[in-house]
Amino acid sequence: MKESVLIQENKRIKLKFSFLKKDIVFTISLILAVTSSLIYPPKLEYINFQVLFILFSLMLTIKALEELRFLDKFAIAIINKCNNSRSVSAILILLCFFTSMFVTNDVALLTFVPLTLVSSKKTKIPMMETIILQTIAANIGSSLTPMGNPQNLFIYSHYGIKPLPFFSTVLFMAVLGICSIYILIKRMQNRDLKVVLTPMLLDDWKKPAVWGLILAIIIASIFGMVSYQVAFVVTFISVIILNVKLLIKIDYLLLFTFICFFIFIGNISNSNTLQAFASANLKDTTSVYFSSIFLSQFISNVPASILLAEFTTDWKPLLLGVNIGGLGTIIASLASVISYKLFIQANPTESKKYIIKFSLYNFSLLAFLSLIQYFIIKLF
Repeated sequence: MKESVLIQENKRIKLKFSFLKKDIVFTISLILAVTSSLIYPPKLEYINFQVLFILFSLMLTIKALEELRFLDKFAIAIINKCNNSRSVSAILILLCFFTSMFVTNDVALLTFVPLTLVSSKKTKIPMMETIILQTIAANIGSSLTPMGNPQNLFIYSHYGIKPLPFFSTVLFMAVLGICSIYILIKRMQNRDLKVVLTPMLLDDWKKPAVWGLILAIIIASIFGMVSYQVAFVVTFISVIILNVKLLIKIDYLLLFTFICFFIFIGNISNSNTLQAFASANLKDTTSVYFSSIFLSQFISNVPASILLAEFTTDWKPLLLGVNIGGLGTIIASLASVISYKLFIQANPTESKKYIIKFSLYNFSLLAFLSLIQYFIIKLF
């Protein structure tokens, strides 16, 4: 009887903490926040509530558009008109690049990688290379706007950057990235085919229109044209009225990850040793740039941006570094993990092959973009 009770208790404990294994970045951030709080008392002022409220509003709105499958309709309509494998791949890759600017790199991949897997199944053509390039395209495309990814949103808010300086800083990198992707697409094998995906019909355009308007209000709040508090209230009330279930469908662990990193970084910023180390090693543009790229490879670019922002006022190399640093290892950008998981679910025996090819493409582009952008930084 006692053994049975113990087994049940163990199962309950495993269920309670299983989510920690699923999101390793959150787990690390939680451990760091708790550990550092034992040394330095945390303060509420460490938390950037503007970033959290905007991110929460974006997540709700994007989840609403995702459930309406608004992007899927247009993607399927375009793909059905293609007559060769290269044009299908090109459209799927470019859709990730351009949509990630507005709906984040995560959502772009969650939307279009499944479409790629369906296309691959229907045409009997392997599309591993397409999915890898979709991932790269989403990570590069999302760097072009403040709302494209979480690290941009944080840096834009933290430093109070204006739109023109922001866009002028990342534009060349994004152009260089899309040119590189175009060259890689042209090198892909090309086969004649006809993809036929079941067309989707939107019976009601009112909801997509309403959520599109709400997204516009949130974007306006990012650019300082509307108060972020107003944008949050509008979003929250809309969710209550239109689809209250959205409140239980978004990724709260991402928000808690931000909170944990805010607390951890706020705590350790009181460390004289770390302050001395950061002051010695983040003293110029070059060190900030390469430190952000290097750190992103091991802890991903979102926490890298939060950590380094505490010790430098030079936002341009940090912004460029964490975005370019999203290339490289599979954990450098959490969006890369999403496409990997989706591919492996459909192709469980090709994990090793995917990692090898992913690493080859990503590290090649990482080296190329890092060096070219570095010379641009030094020139201007």
